[in-house]
Amino acid sequence: MMTKGNINVSVENIFPLIKKFLYSDHEIFLRELISNATDATLKLKHLTSIGEAKVEYGNPKLEVKIDKDQKTLRIIDQGIGMTGEEVEKYINQVAFSGAEEFLEKYKDSAKDSGIIGHFGLGFYSAFMVAEKVEILTKSYKDEPAVRWICDGSPEFTLEETTDKTDRGTEIILHIAEDSVEFLEEGKIRELLLKYNKFMPVPIKFGTKTHTLPLPEDAPEDAVAETEEVDNIINNPVPAWTIAPSELTNEDYMKFYHELYPMQFEEPLFNIHLNVDYPFNLTGVLFFPKLSNNLNIEKDKIQLYQNQVFVTDEVKGIVPDFLMLLRGVIDSPDIPLNVSRSYLQADGAVKKISSYITKKVADKMASLINENREDYEKKWNDIKIVIEYGIVTEEKFADKADKFTLYPTTDGKYFLWDELVEKIKPIQTDKDNKLVVLYATNADEQHSYIQSAKDKGYEVLLLDSPITPHVIQKLETSKENISFARVDADHLNNLIKKDEPAISKLSETEKESLKKNVEEAIQDSKFTVQLEDLDSNDAPFTITQPEFMRRMKEMQATGGGGMFGMGGFPEMYNLVVNSNSELSNQILKTENAEEKESLIKYALDLAKLSQNLLKGKDLTDFIQRSYKQLEK
Repeated sequence: MMTKGNINVSVENIFPLIKKFLYSDHEIFLRELISNATDATLKLKHLTSIGEAKVEYGNPKLEVKIDKDQKTLRIIDQGIGMTGEEVEKYINQVAFSGAEEFLEKYKDSAKDSGIIGHFGLGFYSAFMVAEKVEILTKSYKDEPAVRWICDGSPEFTLEETTDKTDRGTEIILHIAEDSVEFLEEGKIRELLLKYNKFMPVPIKFGTKTHTLPLPEDAPEDAVAETEEVDNIINNPVPAWTIAPSELTNEDYMKFYHELYPMQFEEPLFNIHLNVDYPFNLTGVLFFPKLSNNLNIEKDKIQLYQNQVFVTDEVKGIVPDFLMLLRGVIDSPDIPLNVSRSYLQADGAVKKISSYITKKVADKMASLINENREDYEKKWNDIKIVIEYGIVTEEKFADKADKFTLYPTTDGKYFLWDELVEKIKPIQTDKDNKLVVLYATNADEQHSYIQSAKDKGYEVLLLDSPITPHVIQKLETSKENISFARVDADHLNNLIKKDEPAISKLSETEKESLKKNVEEAIQDSKFTVQLEDLDSNDAPFTITQPEFMRRMKEMQATGGGGMFGMGGFPEMYNLVVNSNSELSNQILKTENAEEKESLIKYALDLAKLSQNLLKGKDLTDFIQRSYKQLEK
C-alpha cells in the first residue's frame, strides 16, 4: 500500500525558510539527525527496561556512512524505529498548523539558535544540505517497514517495503550540488568530533585496523596479526557522567586531553560539578596554569546538553572570572530554544552561574585545607582567577578570605587573618590604621623593600595585572586598612608613627636647600619635599604617589575609576633627606656650577635606583661617572 500526499499545507513555506533562517550554519543538520538517532536508541532502552518493549536492547550503535558515487550520506540507528502511522504523525504532521505563525515569530532570532530541534523539526534540517531525503524505518513493534521520500517540496510518498528487516531507522540524504563538502570523509569526521564526541550511544564511522597482541611464547620474528574493527568516533561515557568517587586523577587528566588534544601541559586541579536541584547540571572544570595571563582564548569551556555539544561561548552561564578555566558543563535545563540573548536573561541561567561560583569557592577552601603546601606552590598559577573573582563577583569575594593567599617578598604565604595578626603590632600607624606594604616587582623595588625589612615590616609581593583593583576592593570591604606600595613615599610617611623628628638644619637653611634643588633640576614631573629623616637614610629618594600610580595602573587594565580621561601624567615626589651629609654639602658648596652638578648627580642616582634613568640621560650619567673616576 502506498500513500501519496501533501505535508500539512501550512508548511508550504517551510523549506526555503529552513535553508535561509533556521540555521545560519548548515553543518548543524548532522548534529540534529544524530541527536534524533540517539533519542530513538535511548527511548528503546527505556521501553525495554520497563518491560514495555518485548525485544532485546543489545549493544546498539549509530552508524554514519558516506557513498561518494551515489552522493548519499546515511545515518543509521538501531533504536525504536517507526510504524507507517508514526511516520505520518511525526514526519508529515510535525509541521503543525501553526508553522507560519511560528516562523514569523522566530525568523529574526532563529539564525544562530537550536530552534529546529526544540520544535520537533530537527529532522527537517536535512533539507539544508539534501535535495531529496529518504527514511527507511522498522518499528520495534511487529509491523512492516516503511519508506518515506520527499524532495523538499511539500509532496511526499510513503509506502511499505521489504528492504529493511532489522529494527531502527535509516535516514538517507541525497546531497545537493551546493553541499558536496558533506560527502568528504574529513569534513564529516570533523563535525562528528565537534558535536558528537561525547554522545551517549557509540557512533561508528568507517573501520580501522587493530593490531592483535602476540601470544607470550611467540617467536621473535613473529608478525602480529591485524583485524578491521569498527571505528567508534565518540566516547559514550565521558568523565562528567561518572561519579567522582569512581574516577582517579589519571582519569581526569585523560579526559582533559580528550577535550583539548592540542594541550600538552597538565592542568593543576579540577572541580567536579554535580547538581540535581534546583536544576540538573554536571561537569568538570579544570584550572590550567595561568600565571599572569588574562587573555586565554583558545581552549574554552564547552557547553553540552545531554552530551550533545552546543557552544563554547558560555558567557552568562559561567561567571566572567571562571571563563579563564577549561572544561565541560552539561545541563538538560539550559534554555537554548530561541537565541543566545535569551540565554543570558533567563533566571535559571543566573542560578547556574551562582551555583558554579559557590562550588568553585568551596573547592578552593577544601584544597588549601587538605594540602596547604601544595596549594602555596600552585598559587602563582591560579591567583589571577581568584583575584578576578574577588573583584567581579560579590558572592565569591565573601568567601575568599578562606583561600586567598598573600605572598611576601620573602616567599612566605599568609591568609588574610594570619597577615593581620602578624603585622598589626608594628604596622599600625598613629591614627590606628593598619598599613599593608606591598611591592609589585621585587627586583625593581629592591632598595625600598630592604628599607622596610630593616624596620621589621612585612612586604607583600602583589604582581598580577589586576593588583590595583584587588587592593581597591579590599580597602573598601575591610575596616581601617590601607595598602601602600613601598615606593609610594618615604617609609616614615607610609606608616606614620608618633615619633618627634629631629632636624639638623634651621628653617632658613631648609628653604635655601629646597630652592637650590628645585632650580637645579627644573623638571615639572618632580615635586621636591624635604623630610627630617635618619642621617643614614638615602639622601634623595624618588617616590610615586600611591593614588596617581594606582589610577594609572587601573586604567591600563580597564576601569580607571571616575577619571577616564586618557593617560595620567607621570608624577613623582623627590624626597630630600635634610639630615643627610649630602644636604649639608649642597648648602656649603659656593660654586653654582658645582652645586648644580652635585644635585643632578644625586638625582641621577635616585632615578637609577627606580629604573627611571634611560636613553641619553643614562649615557650622559655613565660618561660623567667615568670622568669622576679619572679625577
